[in-house]
Amino acid sequence: MNKQSAVIKAVCISEKKGQQKHPVEFVRLRPEHGIDGDAHAGNWHRQVSLLGQESVDRLQEKISIPLFPGAFAENILCEGIELYKLPVGTRLRVGTALCEVTQIGKECHADCAIRRQAGDCVMPREGIFAIVLTEGEARAGDLVTVEGEDY
Repeated sequence: MNKQSAVIKAVCISEKKGQQKHPVEFVRLRPEHGIDGDAHAGNWHRQVSLLGQESVDRLQEKISIPLFPGAFAENILCEGIELYKLPVGTRLRVGTALCEVTQIGKECHADCAIRRQAGDCVMPREGIFAIVLTEGEARAGDLVTVEGEDY
């Protein structure tokens, strides 16, 4: 079986909702919670957000302000998988944790920081969200791997 995988470029958290996230050394992912220390943690369907570096790069070509890890409030920035093409229900190994995709894209807040600065936000179109199924840790350099079927 040929599994798709991506390299984690950054893991990010924010202490308050509505803020851009900032990179940290590692994150601990927990079932029914999400990422320790992140404002979006909780027992709901969007515990962890993931975004592809490819999506960020496409937008960066169109705007002049620099885009840094966490700019779109993503927890996991990775490169190597077109995340938004994965179906809901896909299981992903994120570092040592197992997650399941619950949502592709989201409604963007009109007042989100990056939309105000750049005039566009890629998260509503190409970001994905997941719940944590098994506990683990993730850090830059770890892999995100599609589990199960080939995609």
